[in-house]
Amino acid sequence: MSVVWLGPLLVVLLALAVFSVRKFATLDEHGWVGRFGTPMLFGVWVLIFWELLTRSLDVPRVLLPAPSAIWQSLLSGYGVLASDFVQTVLHSALIGLVAGCTLGFVTGVLIDRSPFLQRGLLPLAALASTVPLIGIAPIMVMWFGFDWHSKAAVVVVMTFFPMLVNTLAGLAESGHMERDLMRSYGAGYWRTLVALRIPVALPFVFNALKINSTLAMIGAIVAEFFGSPTSGLGFRISTEAARLNMGLVWAAILVAALAGSLLYGLLGWIERRVTFWHPSIRMG
Repeated sequence: MSVVWLGPLLVVLLALAVFSVRKFATLDEHGWVGRFGTPMLFGVWVLIFWELLTRSLDVPRVLLPAPSAIWQSLLSGYGVLASDFVQTVLHSALIGLVAGCTLGFVTGVLIDRSPFLQRGLLPLAALASTVPLIGIAPIMVMWFGFDWHSKAAVVVVMTFFPMLVNTLAGLAESGHMERDLMRSYGAGYWRTLVALRIPVALPFVFNALKINSTLAMIGAIVAEFFGSPTSGLGFRISTEAARLNMGLVWAAILVAALAGSLLYGLLGWIERRVTFWHPSIRMG
């Protein structure tokens, strides 16, 4: 495409993009179109401009491949990326996420129960959370080997503290009047915990789960840079970038982004079903 025609075409497309996105944004925000249509349409327009600019300006694929080239790499490398998905997402990220969040939640309950643990364990957990990922990953590889176990261990370390902090904040959210009412009915600590305090803490727990869903993907992928078997999204990004095969690199990034977005969306859907009574859900 001639550069002469590129400017006017971009202006026309930009005006059309702004008009269409604004039109979708004015629709019922509680409906499917208003909630999902606007961001999807915005993403489509980003891809259109991306494709147009990279093709018309002859941007080298090493710097930024066009979306169509990334899609071709995704289709041609489907088998390899499927194996990488299983290794990174289903093994490292999900198992580490479940283990780290479970450990953080249980530790939060124990700290809430015991002031001794609150004074002794909570500062240590905060200290552990400040250790950078690039410092943890090589150590975990040495301890647990090059397979997915070491990456899951990194994810456990990354997701433990956010769940711990949110669990403690959620358990402290229940009011004194509600606790006094439970005691007046003869309910002990564990009965009050299960019937009152954990349900009140659920919005905080889901907040930690959604935060940790993104941290788990980041931790699993970055940990694979420091030692991995012959599969994994992080391993694929590292090796293919060294070969300048940027189409497959971006395809692996796309798979990781979609997996993280789907996991985040699934947790959000479960949250709306479980905590439907919360004001933030009823008003959303």
